[in-house]
Amino acid sequence: MTVLIDRPIWPGRGRMWSHLVSDVSYDELHEFARRLGVPERAFDRDHYDVPAELYDQAVALGAEAVGGKELVSRLIAAGLRRRKPRG
Repeated sequence: MTVLIDRPIWPGRGRMWSHLVSDVSYDELHEFARRLGVPERAFDRDHYDVPAELYDQAVALGAEAVGGKELVSRLIAAGLRRRKPRG
């Protein structure tokens, strides 16, 4: 299992957020998010938006803490990156 999380540096809605991804499969990602207690509505194309207060818990559950660039690089290498449609 390889679930990755970046530091909560992304602002939005009065909070700071992390991105949670898998470099193995979406099934693995969804299962990890369920265990973490992150609702399905937090899923956005290829990642979950995770509030800062869940960051330490995600790492304790086994998510690998990585920088944002590494997170995206590994997501692309796994073929799991889904970009926003242009337009």
